[in-house]
Amino acid sequence: MPPSLKLITTENQSDDDPLADDSHAPGTRRKFEQTVPLVTCWIAAGASRGAVRVNAQGETQANMCQSPLHPFLQALPKCEHHMHLEGSLEPSLLLSLAADNGITLPSSGEDPAFASADALLDRYSRFTSLDDFLHYYFIGMSVLVRAQDFEALAWEYFARAHADGVVHAEVSFDPQAHTGRGVKYATVVDGLVRACRRAESDFGMSTRASDFRHLPVGDAAVTFGDAKEDFMSGRLVGIGLDSSERDFPPGAWQLIYAQAKDANIKRTAHAGEEGPVEYIREALEKLDVERIDHGIRLGEDEDLMKEVAQKEIMVTLCPLSNVRLRCVKEVADLPIREFLNRGVSFSINSDDPAYFSGYILDNFCAVQTAFDLTLGEWKSVATAAIVGSWCEESRKGVMLAKLNELVEDYS
Repeated sequence: MPPSLKLITTENQSDDDPLADDSHAPGTRRKFEQTVPLVTCWIAAGASRGAVRVNAQGETQANMCQSPLHPFLQALPKCEHHMHLEGSLEPSLLLSLAADNGITLPSSGEDPAFASADALLDRYSRFTSLDDFLHYYFIGMSVLVRAQDFEALAWEYFARAHADGVVHAEVSFDPQAHTGRGVKYATVVDGLVRACRRAESDFGMSTRASDFRHLPVGDAAVTFGDAKEDFMSGRLVGIGLDSSERDFPPGAWQLIYAQAKDANIKRTAHAGEEGPVEYIREALEKLDVERIDHGIRLGEDEDLMKEVAQKEIMVTLCPLSNVRLRCVKEVADLPIREFLNRGVSFSINSDDPAYFSGYILDNFCAVQTAFDLTLGEWKSVATAAIVGSWCEESRKGVMLAKLNELVEDYS
């Protein structure tokens, strides 16, 4: 998909911060309270119950590493910065919504993957490229029609994020993919807002309006213009770019990003995933981004890596996604060790978890299995994720205190 406009919200945090309440024991359900509707949703969550996947028969499939640090990874307060809401559409919900909304999906004769939810899950394990994934991604997106569909989708993600120990989540969605097929922008937002209210989050919800790389830049400008009121109100705070990278250098969106910077809007962009490392440099120089999404090619340019570290630009890594889309052969091929050694800030994220068989805890476990990080290294990763989050300093202080308390307990 082409680069996306990431619309992210910030509002003052409630004084009644569930993470600051020591009366909540690990593993208990914390109180949520929503204060701002839209994009990235900041969630207060308890300790993880483990990453759980449910097949069509309702059987749970828990994915966890065998490391002695697994209990620590479960309890670790996590920040998710890179998760596309549409990418959390599990096959079971996809098929249910298709039936409810009268959406005709490919027949099992046309594509055996649509024979059942389990067949879809199996097909998702065999993506050959980003474009192969996007083929199924857009078919799945077609079942989202009503506000209640978006609410159900968001709620399923929030429940899983809570189970995985997420305390701050920046969730993106792609408005153009919905408005382009006749779904009103307000319908999407209303559903997401209701899900956030159900989660009773104490924080704002942030969203990413995506400008597809294969669409004209003018379409992104229209979306950006439509969102101006939300930016002005403070409900939205950032823009980003996602989707297919190849043949879509990020510099084409320079004017929109310049307007965003002038309006004090946060800026990120997918770069260096399937595209070359030069796209990362271009995103920094022409878009003046404050984050790089994916950025796995950064390790190919020592000077650029040094620059990213010095400027404290966060890279939002998505390990299982990179393997599933064949950007790398295995998680161990990612530049995580190089980033740690050279002081590059990064967070670990799930990207499109329903399609890549891994929510955030699965990704943490995959990294631990591949790199055998120490408790101190995990503290560094978690600290960078908290510091790099787009939320109030007071909120960061609460999360850092919780992290330090956990590390002390496990030391």
